Amino acid sequence: MKKVLAILLFFTIMVAMQPKAQAQCSMCSANAEMSVKNGNTQGTGLNTGILYLLAIPYLLFTGVGALWYLKYRKKNTTKVA
Repeated sequence: MKKVLAILLFFTIMVAMQPKAQAQCSMCSANAEMSVKNGNTQGTGLNTGILYLLAIPYLLFTGVGALWYLKYRKKNTTKVA
């Protein structure tokens, strides 16, 4: 269990220490800059869409991992008892 926590802590620290990405396609960059200058909310919608698309794979992998862990844990407890 300590090994799993150490690996999880390592990956958490590595993700948290990543530098902020400054690369964008020219269309997204121009759209975000113009929406901020004009007071529109298009930039906010663009950012919300990006976060939504980013969150879905993480939620799927977390769900599959939790199901796998619970199934493995249930299998181990029945063998021991």
